[in-house]
Amino acid sequence: MEIDEQHIAEPGLVVLDIIAADEDTVAVVLEGLQQQWATSGITPVSRTPGEAGVRARVYADIRRPSNLG
Repeated sequence: MEIDEQHIAEPGLVVLDIIAADEDTVAVVLEGLQQQWATSGITPVSRTPGEAGVRARVYADIRRPSNLG
């Protein structure tokens, strides 16, 4: 996957590619990230035929805490 430099142009902005065994695991990880930082939220999960596991991408601003809590 290509990550465009504009997505991480400032310190504290990150792009995380989550790879897990199943959709439920990805959902738990994304929920945890969302509770800690300002994120792009729960994102679609994808599978690559012939490869094990699922993938999701999330954008986070680790300078700002989540508004959830």
